[in-house]
Amino acid sequence: MSQLTTAEPLLQVNALDIEYRTRERRVRATHDVSFDVWPGDRFILLGPSGCGKSSLLKSVGGFIKPLRGEITLAGSRISAPGPDRMMVFQEFDQLPPWKTVLQNVMFPLIASRKATRAEARDQALYFLDKVGLANFANALPHTLSGGMKQRVAIARALAMRPRMLLMDEPFAALDALTRRTMQEELLSLWDEERFTLLFVTHSIEEALVVGSRILVLSPHPGRVRAELNCHQYSLNDFGSPAFQAAASHIHHLLFPPAVNVPSSSAIQELDHVTATVYSS
Repeated sequence: MSQLTTAEPLLQVNALDIEYRTRERRVRATHDVSFDVWPGDRFILLGPSGCGKSSLLKSVGGFIKPLRGEITLAGSRISAPGPDRMMVFQEFDQLPPWKTVLQNVMFPLIASRKATRAEARDQALYFLDKVGLANFANALPHTLSGGMKQRVAIARALAMRPRMLLMDEPFAALDALTRRTMQEELLSLWDEERFTLLFVTHSIEEALVVGSRILVLSPHPGRVRAELNCHQYSLNDFGSPAFQAAASHIHHLLFPPAVNVPSSSAIQELDHVTATVYSS
């Protein structure tokens, strides 16, 4: 897959600190996180649970105000949610249950006044066809499987033609086979539409096959540990030596081997040996 590039990044995240409050205390989610996302990127935020990757995504979406730092999209500072950033969540219940599949996809277009009802219908049907759900346009969400609901959510987001699609572990709750199918379909959609994707996952394998670049975040609080290119991998590379080596490298970045700390008795023994050497 070729990459789209311009002279400037589409998204710039600069020195971001994010905190949230619990009943007991304030918790630092991320510390001094910076990265750029270019048009056409499939940019992955990868890290263990609690590293602040979802908080980063929600800050880009305008739902969380950072404590420090700045986020700009196409040069404009992000301060609130907007139709230029559409989000797909992990939960299957993100679709209003009283609206049909078609109505769910049409609704943001009409509510934001980006399209007339006729235009919204055409746009919705186009993207429902892209995700293989044209025949379910009149179905209600409760009749759909989890994977089908996620397809509707993706169609609804892409129908808005956003500058950036934000996805927060959208396939994490699916079974392995459905998850693989959804990854294939997402990459196929990207091939056709070349949208810019910011995608959160805690799966190293998913990051390698879905992404073109990966930002590796440390355990809590999230700090940038590395930024890696991964556009050379696809779903067909599972099990290959190069893929396994890349996965192993990322695993060691996420979870560095523990350093063996000498016991107090070993330290005393070392002091004794050192003193003997210097006195002889």
